[in-house]
Amino acid sequence: MSHPVVSRRREVGGGSARSLLMTVLGEFVLPMDGPVWTGALVDALGLFGVEVKSARQVLARTGAEGWLESERVGRRVRWRLTKPGRRLLVEGAERIYGFGSGDPAWEGQWLVLLVSIPESMRELRHRLRTRLAWAGFGSPTPGVWITPRPEAEAEAKLILDELALPGPVMSFVASYGGLGREAEMVAAAWSIDDLARRYAEFIAEFSRLAPKSADDVFRAQATLVHEWRRFPFLDPQLPASLLPARWIGARATKLFNDRHARWREAAQRRWAELAG
Repeated sequence: MSHPVVSRRREVGGGSARSLLMTVLGEFVLPMDGPVWTGALVDALGLFGVEVKSARQVLARTGAEGWLESERVGRRVRWRLTKPGRRLLVEGAERIYGFGSGDPAWEGQWLVLLVSIPESMRELRHRLRTRLAWAGFGSPTPGVWITPRPEAEAEAKLILDELALPGPVMSFVASYGGLGREAEMVAAAWSIDDLARRYAEFIAEFSRLAPKSADDVFRAQATLVHEWRRFPFLDPQLPASLLPARWIGARATKLFNDRHARWREAAQRRWAELAG
């Protein structure tokens, strides 16, 4: 069976199957606020080429991680989101659907963090880099992290407190000075060209997609969200004045919102049939 909606950039492996399950849970299970049969989730993943055995294994692992809990009803099993699972998906939904690239509102103020970690503590350096990048920070030079959102200091403090760094940390809020070029600092801190390429791939994939059948629409909607959910963690949402003219991220945001609204009703209807 052909599944043309699934991105050709990857095959659905174990990690992708789990990620797809989380997308289905967030897009379809979370809004219905109730339990769902194993068969419905297995069938939904099957539309993406995930085999029954793999789908059941992913469900079991997600349950073991504490995001789902199972309940046996006669010979059948149904799943319900746990409180942590619901909180995770609600926070994810807020980030996905509230996300938009190229916010024009900015007063020219930077939050600057100075963080020094010895080279020997590579694991800690990696965790710091991952957490700060996730929060939208960029690093133009080793030990220096920046963001055009001064209000992100509270989030940065939580991250730094959780990591319990061994050395001192300093923070400043300031405008860019007269030495060097602000654009060069931005280019050093974030890979804007790579981000633009990813947006271009997203636009190329979904601008030409025209699903017809109920299964195709369901796959299209789930894949749209599955692909889009990466961008809030890739895009630092820099102000428009720091981005290239006619920033492609704004076009991608418009495309996502348009396609999501266009396919939502039919996709939800197909999910209701699977879950019934």
